[in-house]
Amino acid sequence: MGPVDLYGVNGAVLESIGHFAAAGLGLETYQALGALERAGVHAGVTLVVAMVVLGLLQNFGPQTVTKSRRSPVISICIGIPTLLVIGAVVSTGYLIIGTSLGTFFGIVLVAVGLTVVPVLTIVGFVAVGHAIAARFGRDQLWVGVVVGSLLSGLVALSLPITLVAGLFAGALGTGAGIRVMRGAGGSTHPSERTVPPANKI
Repeated sequence: MGPVDLYGVNGAVLESIGHFAAAGLGLETYQALGALERAGVHAGVTLVVAMVVLGLLQNFGPQTVTKSRRSPVISICIGIPTLLVIGAVVSTGYLIIGTSLGTFFGIVLVAVGLTVVPVLTIVGFVAVGHAIAARFGRDQLWVGVVVGSLLSGLVALSLPITLVAGLFAGALGTGAGIRVMRGAGGSTHPSERTVPPANKI
């Protein structure tokens, strides 16, 4: 191994250390925020992202919220192992970013994981907010977005509660999202089912 190769290895190691340092700095900045500041940031981000996602994905978004409300236990049971898999994939991608192979693949894995999971977590908060609003006779999706955003801000007042609520909403939204994507190619509506000729009346 020549001096040039050593420089390449050292550069990759320093790049990886830089990524970890940046992540640690972001975590420290978040923890340095006051409780009310965290609540405001969480509520604002949840409101904006929910409006954008439900506005752009007009079929997938509302269907995911509906699926989360109708069968939350099944969605959570599917979402928990899915979150573990996504977390492992993102961690792997993050660790290989500094290598020659991870320059492309690692960035893609991290970007996809850090985009999909927060969005589906916010959808989970909207589903919980929609269910709460429906209990009070307001069964509109926009009311669920507002209540879910307020709920996201409320749980942000405490870091342990934020972690627990985030895992719950993430599992709920991720599981429901996977169920909606799996059922997108099927015919679940009764009017779309094909009846064999022998069974027709």
